[in-house]
Amino acid sequence: MKKTPTEEKFSDFYEKWVCQLEEYLIHLLQDYTHQSDYENLIAKMTTHHKNYYRVKWAAAHDDVCAFFAPVWLTPLETAYLWVTGWKPSAMFRFIDTLRRTGRGLVDLTEDQVKKIEGLRVKIKMEEEKVEREMERQQVGLADRRMVELVKLKRGGGDGGDEVAVVAMLSGLERMMKMGDCVRLKTLKGLLDMMNPKQCVELLAAQSMFHVQLRK
Repeated sequence: MKKTPTEEKFSDFYEKWVCQLEEYLIHLLQDYTHQSDYENLIAKMTTHHKNYYRVKWAAAHDDVCAFFAPVWLTPLETAYLWVTGWKPSAMFRFIDTLRRTGRGLVDLTEDQVKKIEGLRVKIKMEEEKVEREMERQQVGLADRRMVELVKLKRGGGDGGDEVAVVAMLSGLERMMKMGDCVRLKTLKGLLDMMNPKQCVELLAAQSMFHVQLRK
């Protein structure tokens, strides 16, 4: 099936974005003697993630449906998809695995663990809120006529009931951004609780998982 212009453009962007992530991963897995080295790496990673959402949101404004059936992902990446991206609670599983295996975050203090657990509960509630919105949207998408109208509009044809189609697409865009905001809130919340070395250990675990899914 021929890709839409948005799918074509975002596929190219995503391929380059993951290649860059792979390069950063090499640096994330190294040991550094100066705290400033860790801080510089965190700044680069934060910018890299922000750039992804900036480009994604701009592309979704043109064709949000592309992000609910992304042609640029591998089958394995698709299997782990949650509302057009990674599931925020996965970050807490990375923390649990790192600590259990002794590969990282072994120096988390009791206070840090307590704060992380508090954030885990909040994020779970936020995820449930997004999932309720997703169920609401799916009721509309279950309407066969609406699906056909959306397909027509994506193909550049006359969407017929324009108001209903625009409402449906803006609802999907809002839901996608809700999911992305929970992702960003999770990432920022956890990084704010950790020292630079711990941040790098967590970002390395997340990046490695992302890169491995792509293989």
